Amino acid sequence: MAARVGQRAAAVKFVATVGDATETVDITGDGGRYRITIGDRVWEVDARRIADTSFSLVIDGASHLVDIGSEGGARVVHLHGLSFVVDVEEEMRHRLRAGAGGAGARGTVRAPMPGRITHVAVKPGDAVQPGDTLLVIEAMKMENEFKAGAAGTVREVRVEAGQPVNAGDVLVVID
Repeated sequence: MAARVGQRAAAVKFVATVGDATETVDITGDGGRYRITIGDRVWEVDARRIADTSFSLVIDGASHLVDIGSEGGARVVHLHGLSFVVDVEEEMRHRLRAGAGGAGARGTVRAPMPGRITHVAVKPGDAVQPGDTLLVIEAMKMENEFKAGAAGTVREVRVEAGQPVNAGDVLVVID
């Protein structure tokens, strides 16, 4: 699939979770024609909306009717008589959220991507419990709260409010 001459194909990445399986989904395309990549698998898809929540997909020459709804606040995809609860999150948001909760009792909290520190909630010597806010980073116009993943004591805080950070920069060290 190629973008039409003179047009740029849209490209987006999502993280999709179905049950215990989480995959990064890379979608490029425009005008109803898409290339979907999951891991090393690639599909050429022709997608058309046929009702508010229903879509016709042609994948490798086979037609599929998909209905997307919600049950109890969860996104549910209905396909060939089966139903799947699917959680979809923009990839950068997922990376930020996953990085935010990653510090253990002994660990280093690093910036998952470039951003700016908007708030530092701890100082060296502070005791933290799981879920305590450590700091907040603004990245891609979103504020992302970084929380302690386990109990510990803050050994170092290497950033301050207003400071820009790069991906991989050490933010806080917890013992």
